[in-house]
Amino acid sequence: MGFFSFKQNLILSLTIFFSLFTKSLASQISVYQVLNDYDFPSGILPKGVENYDLDVSTGEFAAYFSGSCSFSLEDSYQLYYEPAIRGHISKGRLQSLKGVSVKLFWFWVNIVEVRRAGNDLEFSVGFAGAGFPVDNFEESPQCGCGLNCNFGVSSF
Repeated sequence: MGFFSFKQNLILSLTIFFSLFTKSLASQISVYQVLNDYDFPSGILPKGVENYDLDVSTGEFAAYFSGSCSFSLEDSYQLYYEPAIRGHISKGRLQSLKGVSVKLFWFWVNIVEVRRAGNDLEFSVGFAGAGFPVDNFEESPQCGCGLNCNFGVSSF
């Protein structure tokens, strides 16, 4: 007679299978759905995120692109995303953000926090901030051309 009985082996095998199966399902959720789950619109990230990491116990979050990503919005805001962005996510709040910058006048400054306040998103660069309606972020911009992409031709 073996160390484990047939019943114990079956229970152990099923436990391992379901553990792997649920991890597989969790990895199939898009980063944009994760944002929605934390009460953010998907458009705060541009299209093209290749992979992401999320530790639900600590809120540590990272999103990965194939390279850097930049674009203009409304002909006034230039944004730059590094190949990896990181931060801590909780319901309605992204903090300790690293890897996202906005050009203010002649200087690039890091966006360090994004907070949802009702129907607005508030972006902080540490010493200043600005709020925008959540509706402005329903669509994800594309690297190179933002929201004004004409059949793949970049306007940036």
